[in-house]
Amino acid sequence: MQAAALQLLPLQEEMPFAVPSQMSPSGMTLAGQPGRGVISIGSLSNEGLNALPTQWGFAESAAKKHGQTVNRKEWRVLLSWHIAETREKARAEARHGLLRHHNEYIVGTLQRPGAKPFTDPDEAVEKTAYGDLAAATIGTPDDLVDRLKSVIEVSGGFGTIVGFVHDWANPENTFRSWDMVARYVVPEINGYLAKLRESRDFVATNRGVFDRAKEAIMAKITENEAAVAALAVTKGSRLGDGASASNMPDLEKARAAAE
Repeated sequence: MQAAALQLLPLQEEMPFAVPSQMSPSGMTLAGQPGRGVISIGSLSNEGLNALPTQWGFAESAAKKHGQTVNRKEWRVLLSWHIAETREKARAEARHGLLRHHNEYIVGTLQRPGAKPFTDPDEAVEKTAYGDLAAATIGTPDDLVDRLKSVIEVSGGFGTIVGFVHDWANPENTFRSWDMVARYVVPEINGYLAKLRESRDFVATNRGVFDRAKEAIMAKITENEAAVAALAVTKGSRLGDGASASNMPDLEKARAAAE
């Protein structure tokens, strides 16, 4: 190109760049030289997952040699999955599409070295997601959470998981799979649920705090005849029936104290 120019400015002030890396040192080395981000596409295989720590070492070495640094937050790792409410349902939804994807595309079209066709859908699911050399996840949100935590531990940490978009399942089931990832997997992996669990545990294990608060509230109520009368009116209401029994004021005791 000569005298090329953008008519419209990019949406982002800084456009991220990611160099693809598979199994050889080339991609990571190329990314490390200018200190760019990486997307590991070799992680779709078990060998690629196990090689992640070594691969990142290539990027760090190249960056150091050229006076640059690489940031794990800019490292993206590619994985495949299909998620459903149960493992059985996930297997049933993905089995036929996975067989065709592997046999017709991976083996027939790409002719990937070492790839052999599966004999039936059950073998496809077992070897892809459940065997010793499996790298994909076909199961529940909990199964995918376990897989992601394992990859994070093996790799030493990275910035982003990228989901490989495939057509193992039909469009409706594929959409639901991604929806379940967004609803249940992302919050768990990103730690969004940690504070909710801490709050729940505090409420469940510190009942004394709430008992004292109830006593303080009751003390204020019994000091005011109008407040006692209001409680009498609300007794048996939908609000009262829906309240926690452990925190409900003793209305009879409050009325007796006011008389």
